[in-house]
Formats: sequence, structure tokens, C-alpha cells
Amino acid sequence: MDPIAAFDQFEQTALTAIAAADDSAALEAVRVEYLGKSKGRLRDLQSLVGKAEKQQKPLLGKRFNEIKNDVTAALDARKENLTAPKAEAAGLDVTLPGSPVEFGRRHPLIQTIAEFKDIIGRFGFSVAEGPEIEDEHHNFVALNIPPEHPARDPLENFYLAVAEKSNPAANGGPAPRLLRSQTSNVQIRVMEQTEPPVRIVSLGRVYRPDTMDATHSCMFHQMEGLMVAKDVTMAQLKTVLTMFASAYLGHDVPLRFRPSFFPFTEPSVEVDVLWDESGWVELGGAGMVDPNVLAAVGYDPEEVSGFAFGLGIERFCMKRHQINDIRRFYENDVRFLRQF
Repeated sequence: MDPIAAFDQFEQTALTAIAAADDSAALEAVRVEYLGKSKGRLRDLQSLVGKAEKQQKPLLGKRFNEIKNDVTAALDARKENLTAPKAEAAGLDVTLPGSPVEFGRRHPLIQTIAEFKDIIGRFGFSVAEGPEIEDEHHNFVALNIPPEHPARDPLENFYLAVAEKSNPAANGGPAPRLLRSQTSNVQIRVMEQTEPPVRIVSLGRVYRPDTMDATHSCMFHQMEGLMVAKDVTMAQLKTVLTMFASAYLGHDVPLRFRPSFFPFTEPSVEVDVLWDESGWVELGGAGMVDPNVLAAVGYDPEEVSGFAFGLGIERFCMKRHQINDIRRFYENDVRFLRQF
């Protein structure tokens, strides 16, 4: 066969085979057949150049290089086309940015805490933090809770150090530590370091060995509030609590304030919300800061007064979302958590 005709036939069949390859494997087979170094058809063309007469070799050599470059370029272009993503596949535009994978979401209590901070911040309160492992002074003594008070019973707290509670130094042991039973310890620490006026809230976990039921847990969350200045009144306390409950639960939420007693406030009240047809449920306690508490942190009770409140975050969240059991928050049931 005439070498030029053989070259033309090689180029035509090679380009046709490349265009017909519909996947990478088929294209690789075409490359091996036509351009393979050991058994490829290109070697046959190269042998024709070597057998040609001297005067034909420059022309055949030039044509050989042109064919080799053209077939190689066509092969590379087809390979790029096969590996590139399709502009559209079954009506889906795969060139658009993908949807982010959702790995999780904030827990409903974390959402509630964030909203509490936002609401109370608009009332002029700043957020303070304190330790969850506390000493007896900040958890009890400075809050006017005497040694004989039931709240200090070892069975009513989670103590972490074994020592004589009434006089630990007598036995040479360490001062006892416990998991805080209320976030009021933060109020004491802030007042010890801050001159009045003070307007703060503290939000966080507290621990009490309560019997677990639909409305009680041995670990729960509180928002404790404190306002100390000149001429602070009980009317201001009721206004703040009413406005806060309305902002989170709705303007039509029915609240009531019942007289009560707490060692660190006088007078004291308990704040209840009408839960459902079953009746009222306590949301927290509040009252005017006891003068003994003010004196314990170096404030003059004759010059300043204040109010304090402690609200159960879980119960607010339960009321808002109509959750009937506090234990649902801690069961890690994804079906439940995905609703928030």
C-alpha cells in the first residue's frame, strides 16, 4: 500500500475510534491500539518511514509527526471531555454549589439560654459567670444560709471533698467543695468585686440530688438575676419578671406571685405560671436581697437595696414548647431534638 494512503487511513480510523469511545476504559483501549509503544499501530507507520526511499523520507517523516500529534491531541481532548462533570444530568445542574451537610443543631436548652440573654440584655442586665465547683462560703454562708438549714444537709448536695463541714481546719483536712446548688454564688462573687450599682444575670448548670420526675432533675439550668442600687423596690422586681415572662412566653401568659421564704431574700416570693388545666407550676423564686447578704459582701444596707431572682430555664422551655417531661431534654432522642 502507498505509505501516504496508509498514513491517511491510520489517521481516519484512529480519530473515528477516539470519537466513539464512551468511557475512560474504552478510550484507554484505543490509545493502546493506536499509540501503544510495544504493539501500537503507530509503530507500523514508523516502519514504513524507515523502509521508504531516501528522497521520500523527509515527506513521510513530516506526515508521520503530523498524524502522531493530531491523534494524540484528539485523545487528550476526548479524555478531558469524558472526565469533566456534566453540565446537566437528569434535570440536575451539577455545576451549582452543593447544599451543606447538616451535622447537628443547637440543643433546645442552649437555644433558650441564648434567647434569655438577648431578652434580659435589653432590660439592661449584663451576663456574669462563675464556677460550678464551689466552696461553702459562696454557696451558703454569704447567702445567709445557716449551718442548720436543710439546704446545707450533705444528703441535699453533691459534696466533692470529705471533711468536717462545720470546722474543716480542726481535722487538718481540706475545706469542702460541692457542685453549686444555685447560681446565686455568682452574685456573691460579683458583689465582692464590684461597687454598686450592680445589674447582672448568671446562667448555667446547678446540681441537687432531687428525685427525677417530670418536673425535677438532679442537674438543671438556672438564670439568676441581681439588681442592687439606691431605692430598688419590690415593684421593680415584679415588673422585670412580668416583662421577661411576657417576652419569652407571650403577653397573655398568666403569672402569680406567692409569699414564700428564702434565707437570702426578705420579703420573698415564688413565681408560678398557669401550666395547663392541671394548675400552676413554679418557675422560680425571687425577693428583696436580705440585708445580711449585702453586709456580707461589704455593702451598706442603709445605703443600697436590691432584688434577686432565680428562674428554672428548663421549665420556661417546657412551657413554651408544651413539653410535659423534663427528662426529654437529656434522653438524646434525635427525633425529639430535630423539632427545635
